[in-house]
Amino acid sequence: MRVLVVGGAGYIGSHTVYELIKDQQEVIILDNLSSGYMELVHPEAKFYHGDIRNKSDIENVFKQEKIDVVMHFAAKIIVPESVKEPLEYYYNNVEGVRILLEVMNDFGCKKIVFSSTAAVYGEASGICKEDMPTKPINPYGETKLATEKMIQWVANAYGFHYVIFRYFNVAGADKSLKIGLMKDQLTHLIPVAIQGILGIRDHLTIYGNDYPTKDGTCIRDYIHVSDLAYAHVLGAHYLLNGGSSEIMNLGSNSGFTVLEVAQAVNEIAPLKYVIGDRRDGDPAELIASNEKARQILNWVPKYTLKDIVLSDYQYRKKISKK
Repeated sequence: MRVLVVGGAGYIGSHTVYELIKDQQEVIILDNLSSGYMELVHPEAKFYHGDIRNKSDIENVFKQEKIDVVMHFAAKIIVPESVKEPLEYYYNNVEGVRILLEVMNDFGCKKIVFSSTAAVYGEASGICKEDMPTKPINPYGETKLATEKMIQWVANAYGFHYVIFRYFNVAGADKSLKIGLMKDQLTHLIPVAIQGILGIRDHLTIYGNDYPTKDGTCIRDYIHVSDLAYAHVLGAHYLLNGGSSEIMNLGSNSGFTVLEVAQAVNEIAPLKYVIGDRRDGDPAELIASNEKARQILNWVPKYTLKDIVLSDYQYRKKISKK
């Protein structure tokens, strides 16, 4: 299997490349390095510097490489930025994929594994299933949903087959610690909490402790990035073995409170945290049902919350010394 990983120098893309190579597949990466890093590129992968918004960059890859399946990780993903720069988000996240699909069709490559997001569900609460209404509340979620629909229409018109994965909260690092989340400006709970025990932040703020949950803090779904990445390997095999097009959630199917995450981090080193006010729009509970991925791909997350937290800590500690 020869796989083109678009955005393969980014956080999730690079972990997927590592899982593909562990699976003994041939990997070609296309990345413009706007948010990716060459140090995350696996040495056994073939790298092309290019932008999916530039048709000739994609054509250059397809002219030189025989591609069996494409994986897309090249989206802009920062929600507040998407509100300030919606045109840029539509240009990259929708138009970029339109051009990619056009070139794939021209070269007869009609299988794609697409990374989407739980943001397509909007202000959902409880356990999210794939047949729930999609009601994005920001341009980021809107562009992902628009792209999902475009892929579906293209599949209908040109005979493509796809697997669309909707992610929830992703964290952790590859067990080799060669790759991980390199960003400094972090917003997700686990890496932010880890920064708290590394002295990069003074404390962790927990937004609200009066929710109707077991300890009063919000419940969220967390998944190790390597579990997420491996699901893409299974998705590619599924398509190449004749699988039908599907949309699937990727999550733990359970969830943890914010305080439980803080306590898991505190087991590594003392974590100072303070209780702040609730944030507008935060539901008490948001969990992914992963039953569909279990049934179709036989995908089961193998890493625990402790594994996620420890790997992020080890990687963040490693890069903080550079």
